[in-house]
Amino acid sequence: MAIIKPFRGYLPPSELVDKVPSPPYDVLSSNEAREMVKNNPYSFLRIIKPEIDSIPGNEPLGDTLHKHAAENLRDFISSGKLQQDGKPCFYIYQITMKQHTQTSIVTAVSVTEYNEGLIKKHEFTRQDKEDDRTRHIEITNANTGPVFLTFRNDGEIQIQIREIKRRNANLSFQANDQTIHKLWKISDPDDQKSLSTYFQSIPTLYIADGHHRAASASRVQKIRQDANTHHKGDEPYNYFMSVIFPHDEMQILGYNRVVKSLNGLSEEQFIDSIQTNFSLTPLPNSAKPETRNVVSMFLNGNWYQLKPKDEILSNDPVEGLNTSILQNHLLQPTLGIDDPRTNSRIDFVGGIRGLEALEHRCSLDAAVAFALHPVSIEDLLVVADSGKVMPPKSTWFEPKLRSGLVVRLLD
Repeated sequence: MAIIKPFRGYLPPSELVDKVPSPPYDVLSSNEAREMVKNNPYSFLRIIKPEIDSIPGNEPLGDTLHKHAAENLRDFISSGKLQQDGKPCFYIYQITMKQHTQTSIVTAVSVTEYNEGLIKKHEFTRQDKEDDRTRHIEITNANTGPVFLTFRNDGEIQIQIREIKRRNANLSFQANDQTIHKLWKISDPDDQKSLSTYFQSIPTLYIADGHHRAASASRVQKIRQDANTHHKGDEPYNYFMSVIFPHDEMQILGYNRVVKSLNGLSEEQFIDSIQTNFSLTPLPNSAKPETRNVVSMFLNGNWYQLKPKDEILSNDPVEGLNTSILQNHLLQPTLGIDDPRTNSRIDFVGGIRGLEALEHRCSLDAAVAFALHPVSIEDLLVVADSGKVMPPKSTWFEPKLRSGLVVRLLD
């Protein structure tokens, strides 16, 4: 059973809808965000990456930074850059990237269901990031970005959503990356009841992206519940904003790796070590891996294909993932990347940036790069259902949701 709840969202007015929404906070560096807002004082990046208002190298930290985000959010609301809907709404949110279109419902979902495991996870969180997101939610008093959820689609909900999408969208714009975003408000009680009833029949929701936001929402609920002697369970802090997409509309790209050194090995020693567990074939040109377990490697100006030997393959839902095979049989034993969540010698590059980005990193600060075949959405669901977790940075979803298109306050 999935409890969903409409809410009075804060949305940009139609004349600012192409200026306020921004990429998520965690896909841009601070310098990239600064460049993006140079000619756009309306960008929601001023709330989700508030350090961009400061001189590089002199950014505030911790609560001081989050208080600045809260000030910016209050300014956006008071100046009309974000305006609250008069009625509680669900929102239909459609994103199109080239020939790919996916459609979600924007809603508030139950923190209690998350706590009880009815909203399933596939990743561990990092304590420092969870602490940071918790303080951000607490101090801004808002869900400034949604948790990205999915469910196993039986096709039934598409019938109602198609009917809603026959109407004119309330908001529509094309972002700088050429993705097209459309939003429909659902305030009609009958439409809301139908959607709520459908999701009550869904046994499980799955986190696709946003594990730290979800974990932080749980912590905020506990903080506010403990401070509220009249806690009833229906307060806004008992829910968090999410977008829920059908599983079969999701698009996952590869999440690639770059490593800054060969762990003291010469290039020849490194190649010899690789061939213990992988067959290695030189490639004439750059090439994305076309099958599940194949990895493309860039080393010293040359591309290679790595194919794991049969003895290291596994039917386990986690150990059989290409991210696990690469980590367990190359990155850890050969390159010394013990924990990819904390090791400073490894970095991750989203597949949307292309193989050229890997070559560029190797011309700057990396010694070797690995391009991975995308994990499938079915892989993600099976791992979550088994109660296990994927290796860090296993999934890169595209297209990216826009932050600031809908904002939810916690009062």
